Amino acid sequence: MPDILSTTLSGTADETSVGYKGWRVAAASGTGVFFAALPFYSFAVLLKPVSEEYGWPREAVSSAFGSMTLGAALFAPLMGTLFDRFGPRRICGTCLLMSASAFASLSMLTPSLWHLYGVFTVVGLATPGTSAVVYSRAVASWFDRKRGTALAVMMASTAVGAIVYPPVAAALIRLLGWRNACLTLGVVSLVVGVPIVARFVRERAATAAHERQSASGVTVRDALRSRAFWILITVVFGSTLALNGVTIAWRTRPAAA
Repeated sequence: MPDILSTTLSGTADETSVGYKGWRVAAASGTGVFFAALPFYSFAVLLKPVSEEYGWPREAVSSAFGSMTLGAALFAPLMGTLFDRFGPRRICGTCLLMSASAFASLSMLTPSLWHLYGVFTVVGLATPGTSAVVYSRAVASWFDRKRGTALAVMMASTAVGAIVYPPVAAALIRLLGWRNACLTLGVVSLVVGVPIVARFVRERAATAAHERQSASGVTVRDALRSRAFWILITVVFGSTLALNGVTIAWRTRPAAA
């Protein structure tokens, strides 16, 4: 009986069809992840022109990246609670709207480092609500047999962003200047990314209801006492530290004499 119920809820009979609604959710989630990656993968390209215009040390400008990641770390637990309560339909689109608007507002950056830090802190606060983690829940609710493929489609968008944004941002900076480049990329995210996410990203109603009724697990206190939990935290922390360091380190090096 549970197997039959699971099959009915996830709709495995339709998962191989291109017209299956779950693939729209996966594609829209991938779109959200792609546009959410904009501030992370364009930051290194912006570092040099911003620091040169205001005469700021590159190390000081790169600290804005730290404020972004710190904001994400502080807000992630609260975002998890909000996501459980309201679901992806309200959270993902709103957070992408915040992130894209903040990035576009860099076009009006003033000669204050705190303004720069404030903008990237807002981006960081919005990041947990439009990350691959939250989209994964929506995508997984639509699939059973093809769940791995659907999640891969969604998560591959992060890598696509890492490939696309640096050269595109660099080209726009050369053509338009860094302010207009930020405005252009931010507006594209608002016009293209936000409507797609708001329209298509959602959990499958029957699956979500079933999971809420049958959900079981450990409490937060028990999780904090778990060895597996701390192993996961250590691995994620280490990999994130390495990735973020590589993202901006090469831009903070002084030019060769």
